[in-house]
Amino acid sequence: MKVILVCGPTGAGKTTYSIKLAEALGAVRFSIDPWMQNLYSKDMKNLDYSWILERVERCYKQIWEVSEQVLQSGGSVIWDLGFAEKSQRDLFVGLAKGIGAAPEIHYLDAPVAQRKERVRMRNINKDPKLYSFEVSTFMFEFMEPKFEVPAENELQSGKKIETGQNVVA
Repeated sequence: MKVILVCGPTGAGKTTYSIKLAEALGAVRFSIDPWMQNLYSKDMKNLDYSWILERVERCYKQIWEVSEQVLQSGGSVIWDLGFAEKSQRDLFVGLAKGIGAAPEIHYLDAPVAQRKERVRMRNINKDPKLYSFEVSTFMFEFMEPKFEVPAENELQSGKKIETGQNVVA
C-alpha cells in the first residue's frame, strides 16, 4: 500500500507526473481538476477563492472516502489534488496515517516561465488526459501566491522534484 501526495504550483507537471507514477505503481490516481470541472464549473460565476475552496473541500471528502476503501483493500493511491496549502496536505497526511498508511509528499517545481509555457500549451492542445479547463493568465497569477512550498520536515518521507523540461516519475 502506497500513498503519495503530489503537490506543486500551477504548471509544475503534477498531473503528468501522477499519471506516470500511477501507471508505474498500479495505483489509483485522484486528480482534483476533473472533479471540480465536472461537479462545479457550470456554477462558478467568478474566481472567488473561498467559493472554490469550499467545493474543493467537498471533493476532498469524497475522494478520501473512496481512497480509504482502496487503501483498506491493499491498493495504493496517488493524490493529484493541488495541495496548494499546507493545511490541505496535513489533512490528507493525517487521514492516511490514521489508517496505518505512510504517506509521501512529492513536491514538483519548475521555473515560472516554464510553468506558464506548459499551461499555455495545455490550453492549446487540450489533451484529454491533462486538460480539464482553461487556465487563464489571470488564474495562473491568482494562484501563484497561494501555493505554500512544503517545508523540509514535510518532505522527510517524500521528495522534491525539479521537473525541468520533462516530467518523469
